[in-house]
Amino acid sequence: MKEDNKIINTRAADNLSNLKMDRRSMLKGTAALGLVLVEDSLGRVTQVARQTLPTPITNPTKIQGAPPGILGTRSVFEKPVKLPSFTSARTPLQDLYGTITPADLHFERDHAGVPFIEPSKHDLLIHGMVEKPMSFTLEDIKRFPVFTRICFIECSGNFRTGKTTLTPQEICGLTSQSEWTGVMLSTLFREVGIKSKASWFIAEGGDAALMTRSIPLNKAFDDAMIVYAQNGEAIRPEQGYPLRLLLPGWEGNTQIKWLKRIELTDQPYMTREETSKYTEPIAGGKIRQFSFVMDARSIITFPSYPLQISRGWVEIRGIAWSGRGRIRRVEVSVDAGRSWQEASLQEPILRKAHTAFRYLWHWNGRATLIMSRAIDETGYRQPSYRELVKARESKGGYHFNPITVWEINGNGEVFLVNDR
Repeated sequence: MKEDNKIINTRAADNLSNLKMDRRSMLKGTAALGLVLVEDSLGRVTQVARQTLPTPITNPTKIQGAPPGILGTRSVFEKPVKLPSFTSARTPLQDLYGTITPADLHFERDHAGVPFIEPSKHDLLIHGMVEKPMSFTLEDIKRFPVFTRICFIECSGNFRTGKTTLTPQEICGLTSQSEWTGVMLSTLFREVGIKSKASWFIAEGGDAALMTRSIPLNKAFDDAMIVYAQNGEAIRPEQGYPLRLLLPGWEGNTQIKWLKRIELTDQPYMTREETSKYTEPIAGGKIRQFSFVMDARSIITFPSYPLQISRGWVEIRGIAWSGRGRIRRVEVSVDAGRSWQEASLQEPILRKAHTAFRYLWHWNGRATLIMSRAIDETGYRQPSYRELVKARESKGGYHFNPITVWEINGNGEVFLVNDR
């Protein structure tokens, strides 16, 4: 079977004609240039210039650099990576600048792997309690008025603890933020006509798990979208190419990737992912179901494990977010929670979006604990781990959003504090 994105490595000297450069000029740049051939699904072969580590490193002003390529690449000195496991891969929150996550570093959570879908053969069927069932191609959907917004997506199981040697990526790296582009779901619903008794819709994905969730209809007429672009390009296969459901502020599991079917109904379907999974225990031995909204949360990403800081001025930095709206403020404690100071928030402060915060602190070299807590525009305040455990009668699970506490010892080394 022919691979659709086959990469064939080759030496620079074998491919000079495609770049329209003479051999002598090209050889001057081989210390900093590697070339690969890329074959697409139509059998077209193009050449991509890739930067490789020069040996030895030479003066860049004395050697011709690589020519423009068809795709940009990171410097070989920058190596951010997602942290993969069997079904997920986590965003390196501590390595990011700003609040937009590069598309290739967006976290992944799959239930049956990433399917290969040809966009020309992919349709979105909308049926059920509608006036006129319709099937939309990707091109059909792109003809509707375009809408773009920035928001985060977070897995409802975005919590890890148990070790002092965890990074922000390992603790809560199942959240990422992008600029999403597509069409409002309400636009498509008005196209098919929703019957008066409909109150829910069922969204189904085109992966091998046939991932399916029940969603209240009012979310569709609030801010739900069908998206086909992310950060200015088509959404990546790992994020649902060619179409995914976007439900700003809601748990990632509901935001069905590889979306292929929407059925309007008057009740939830009680699928596997909303009965045996994606429910959480609360006090009194009860189980909470359909807890869609992600609660306010924050985390200090600098300083964090495994960094070591020096005595003097330190700018504490991090991100905060809430599925209920805007972050109103972030408070930082540098004395183990005895007192709290308000951090500065970086504009723009968007609804249901990651917001960067910072706090300038003079460290005197003594061991201490630092932490942050988020307060959103509804007045909700991020709880401590102990507060959550008491309220839920559980030490973890879905929708667990405790304050993250970092210990800084006398040597300036940073470690995670658990169960506080």
